[in-house]
Amino acid sequence: MGWLDPAPFLRGTAWLDGNRPVRADPDDLGRLPWDIAERAALPIGVRIEFTAAPGTRAVELRYRAAVPAPDDPLASLRHCFALWSGTRLVGETCAAPAAEATVTLPLPPGGGIFTVHLPEGQAPVPLALRALGGALSPAPVRPRWLVHGDSITEGWWATRPAHAWPAVAGRLLGLDPVNLGYAGGARGELPLAEHLARLPGEVVTLAFGTNCWSTVPATADWLYATVRAFVGLVRRGHPRTPLLIVSPVLRPAAEHTRNALGATLTELRRAMERAGRDLAAEGDGRLLVLPGRPLLGPEHLADGLHPNDRGHARIAAAVAEVLGGVRYPKPPVNRSASPGS
Repeated sequence: MGWLDPAPFLRGTAWLDGNRPVRADPDDLGRLPWDIAERAALPIGVRIEFTAAPGTRAVELRYRAAVPAPDDPLASLRHCFALWSGTRLVGETCAAPAAEATVTLPLPPGGGIFTVHLPEGQAPVPLALRALGGALSPAPVRPRWLVHGDSITEGWWATRPAHAWPAVAGRLLGLDPVNLGYAGGARGELPLAEHLARLPGEVVTLAFGTNCWSTVPATADWLYATVRAFVGLVRRGHPRTPLLIVSPVLRPAAEHTRNALGATLTELRRAMERAGRDLAAEGDGRLLVLPGRPLLGPEHLADGLHPNDRGHARIAAAVAEVLGGVRYPKPPVNRSASPGS
């Protein structure tokens, strides 16, 4: 089988900048803080999904990616690709780091639908793929789930991209998660709400707030008003889309410590939850609120802030329990791999 264009196989994509998956509108970066624009250049959560015909022995993926520094102690692991079938890890394959290379991923016999998680921290760009000994076709289109948040949503301290909570919950729910988490960001930036409004999707989740305690300090009143404004802008593009607000998870150092403006994370969390509940009571019947504080204990944190793999799995299970009871429309079968481009 000859080399195939990767675009129809891409999942978890928001925009393409040329052939490079990005996570903010490339035509609207000027309104974003520099740190968010920088994080948006990494294709967090972008995957290759395909159906392999019976008899297909392997899939070859040609790609371009950043090369780790020679003194990087984990250099040999930077170009690792994980192959999944449903909720089961089939195996991992690591390629020798190179600016442009081809990796061969062996497939189990019998064919089926598979997902390839890319080494997202190296900014990979898929260039082409092909089957060995059989045939490939794009995997069926699944409902798109737009997940906005901070470093926790982005997947920090998860040991693998596939272990970040949006990826785990997406597998549990049969959704196509589009990871719009930005480490250090997600502080209620309203241009990002407008980006979300422009992206097609069948489900939306907003999981931010912890960076409003310290990175850019906020008061409870400010966060309450910001959440209402953020949801209002998202609703301009998604007036009836199911929308879940997840308030900040446990952060022991911030729970009862006042920030520069006098707010504790407990107070900020309550303001965020109250904003969501007030909007629902005012007529937004498709808006749900999941309190984040009960989801994790100290044993689920890797560094006092970011969840470990167990913590990510617990957030994913709680989100999946809430969204599992939500009805959402089927996606259009002709949706492109880059809906925002």
